[in-house]
Amino acid sequence: MKMWPILTGIALSLALVACKSPSPPKGVNPVADFDAERYLGKWYEIARLENRFERGLQQVTATYGKRRDGGLTVLNQGYDPLKKQWKSSEGKAYFTGRTTTAALKVSFFGPFYGGYNVIALDNDYQYALVSGPNRDYLWLLSRTPELPAEVKQRYVSIAKNLGFAVDDLVWVNQQPQKDNSP
Repeated sequence: MKMWPILTGIALSLALVACKSPSPPKGVNPVADFDAERYLGKWYEIARLENRFERGLQQVTATYGKRRDGGLTVLNQGYDPLKKQWKSSEGKAYFTGRTTTAALKVSFFGPFYGGYNVIALDNDYQYALVSGPNRDYLWLLSRTPELPAEVKQRYVSIAKNLGFAVDDLVWVNQQPQKDNSP
């Protein structure tokens, strides 16, 4: 009988986490005048703050598409060089407000959502800086596997000025090895 209060507390906690709308970190603003159509397609992960979902992965990409319900499909893929295998994860994303503001919530695990905020984006939709719901999550994305030095410097500077730990960025190897062709 003593297990019921514990199980109820766990269930309530999970429900609150699942229902909470993710938001960007304090002082970080998602891009306004966002065009989701132009954002669709394949992005290469150039750098990230390491996280448990992608730890050690190389050749990481994210591909976005349209869902019939107005959301976006998300397909993340990366190569694990230790296990010599590809990993992928499919998810869904929804805008947390207006579709012209690049603040979304994304889920790869049922009812649990995390923040996905495009916080810097060039006019041609070739480079993006994305944060999660706090400063522990940051990604630098590009439409190509390589990033020009001046773009890298500009986006790292933006992230640093917003309080992200840019010295901890992991620079993703996007070069295919002989044994890891997709």
